[in-house]
Amino acid sequence: QVSLVVCFILMFGNSMLLTSYYAASLVVIWGILELSPKVLKGSRREVYLWVIEGCAWLFGTVTLKYLTSLVLGIADDAHIGNILKSKFIGYKDFDTLMYTCAAEFDFMEKETPVRYTKTLLLPVVLVVFGVIIKRCTFKTEMSMQICFCVVDVFGYLFFFQLVYHALQLLAYSVLAILIMRLKLFLTPHLCVMASLVCSKQLFGWLFCKIQPKTLVFAILALMAIEGSANLQTQWNIMGEFSNLPQEELLEWIKVSTRQDAVFAGAMPTMASVKLSTLRPIVNHPHYEDAGLRARTKVVYSMYSRKPAKEVKRELIKLGVNYYILEESLCVSRKK
Repeated sequence: QVSLVVCFILMFGNSMLLTSYYAASLVVIWGILELSPKVLKGSRREVYLWVIEGCAWLFGTVTLKYLTSLVLGIADDAHIGNILKSKFIGYKDFDTLMYTCAAEFDFMEKETPVRYTKTLLLPVVLVVFGVIIKRCTFKTEMSMQICFCVVDVFGYLFFFQLVYHALQLLAYSVLAILIMRLKLFLTPHLCVMASLVCSKQLFGWLFCKIQPKTLVFAILALMAIEGSANLQTQWNIMGEFSNLPQEELLEWIKVSTRQDAVFAGAMPTMASVKLSTLRPIVNHPHYEDAGLRARTKVVYSMYSRKPAKEVKRELIKLGVNYYILEESLCVSRKK
């Protein structure tokens, strides 16, 4: 909670943080920790109690997030919930279609887990994860039978760290499966979890039979087989990005238009116009703003079936002087 407040201050009072799922989740977790021992009385932590608490956390988080957004009138992050809905119930609107038509925001492609497996990253992590589950089960049973003592403090701290990283791994896995782009969080965390194969606390029983250095060297050697092939593939990619029509367009804008001429068009193109020509633009790829999303919908209406006069009238209201119409968006057969 302290880190959330610090982040809110350092981000100049970003209101999205106050109505985020994370903030709502923290409040709900705090409530569960306070009320659970009183409401769900029991001498042992049975599985059904964990299920009840998990359902309460999920329902409470979603409900509290919706209520705080409604009360504070903040809709900047509304598209995030809509994207998640589109994954589960097929919900569609302009914003979700803008996202999901890009491969980066689609479900994780089948090749990703295959690549994880070929480099042995996924098998190693599954072994580590299985050992963590077994260790957690043992610790839980021990905590039910004996009192917590000072001597075991460090053991329990390590145990809590394992639980945190295991839950973090599950969260990142779900996000990466739903939105392929978010595997940028999953892949580094898989590497972090794989490094636990060197942990004496987890694999001390194995190190009694095999030298730790031998085990680690063998794993790295097997990983290097596919890893070196992947590196060679990347090193063989030669060349540079080139888009001559766009370069000519940007040069024409710099030479033939006023410095205060306002442009509108597809978001990626607008980013290039702003960066290369310093001309004002009415929409850009930063989509975490309700007003910007509304302007973008007006801009993209050029590709709709609305009458041209109506589209022009709405664009003039935004102060647009030039509109960059890309034929590729009209004739594309992609989803």
